[in-house]
Amino acid sequence: MSLVFNIEKFIGEKITGRSESLLTKDLNNFHETLSKEIQGKKVLVIGGAGTIGSSYIRALVKYHPAKLVVIDINENGLTELVRDCRSRTEIELPEDFKTYPINFSDKVFYKIFKQEGHFDIVANFAAHKHVRSEKDAYSIEAMIENNVLKAKQLLDFLLQYPPTHFFCVSTDKAANPVNVMGASKKLMEEVILAYSNKLKITTARFANVAFSNGSLLAGFIDRVIKQQPLSCPADVKRFFVSPQESGQICLCACILGESGDVFFPKLEESSMVNFADIVEPYLNELGFELKSCQSEEEAKSSTGEIANGKYPVYFFKSNTSGEKLYEEFYTDTEELDLDKCYNLGIVKNAPRRPIAELENIISEIKTLFQKEHLVKADIVALLNKMLPNFQHIETGVSLDQKM
Repeated sequence: MSLVFNIEKFIGEKITGRSESLLTKDLNNFHETLSKEIQGKKVLVIGGAGTIGSSYIRALVKYHPAKLVVIDINENGLTELVRDCRSRTEIELPEDFKTYPINFSDKVFYKIFKQEGHFDIVANFAAHKHVRSEKDAYSIEAMIENNVLKAKQLLDFLLQYPPTHFFCVSTDKAANPVNVMGASKKLMEEVILAYSNKLKITTARFANVAFSNGSLLAGFIDRVIKQQPLSCPADVKRFFVSPQESGQICLCACILGESGDVFFPKLEESSMVNFADIVEPYLNELGFELKSCQSEEEAKSSTGEIANGKYPVYFFKSNTSGEKLYEEFYTDTEELDLDKCYNLGIVKNAPRRPIAELENIISEIKTLFQKEHLVKADIVALLNKMLPNFQHIETGVSLDQKM
């Protein structure tokens, strides 16, 4: 096994096919605007320890904010964020920099906000992001609580202390959603759009972030470290961006957008990559030869061959609930601006529900969650009522049932 693996180089050469960031031209074209809006400003990043949040921070600090406060429930993730940023030569954290391992719905968060603010820029990356988080009513309740209810609670609070820029991350899965995670993010978009005439709010939908925390590809690293077999869907294609690009997309959306704008990367369908096509180059990079297996059992029983340079991989046909075999960044009914940015498109003038209507929706959700014997189908039915384009794919199989 090779001890040297340049993950950023691998992503560019084997996954995205880009030698430079997708956002290079846009960052150059809007450098003056980005500098003007960020330099010397106070910034709060919620969920900043994750892959996208931390990448946003690394993109942001190049424009020299005066103050940066980062909130995340992942204490270990915050530790790594600090170590990573302090170890890089190309960026410098502001002198006034603080991290707090807390939930943004905790009482202490509001104390910190009032004491450390007023913030010019607030970016929220706190979210349940995995399709695997919809296996039952309990996990879905937690997901909607985080992605929708807490997001609205934050918006109500920000009305008292409005930032110049507020950003809340979304997902490509919010366009014509087929899983509850995507539906929860679509509902989140509905919430923030309802507030877009009171606050300057933007969001972004984007592709899979290659090797992001908790992703299938990041799992490959853990499996190899532990000398365990790999497992990969044979039939799922995705658009990919690098972690660096994910942060830059969100930064551009946060600063450059008009209120209510939904940003997305301009990516050609031909650039989609099958997960299965990443496996062999990845193993070859580490000095292994791929050994294809027909079952989880065969893959697990073949780990003895790893010492001989052959790595077992089980390729399977995807059959889990809510799994979409393709990605969409926008729907046929959404109005697009494809001219403002070189490699970013913008959904403009998305329909905005009145806040009173959203209040009723939130009330229905809370009432449903008070049921003592809640089942997944009850929540899906309510989401179908609230989001007519939601077409849930239910197979009865979750990712927790797979290797």
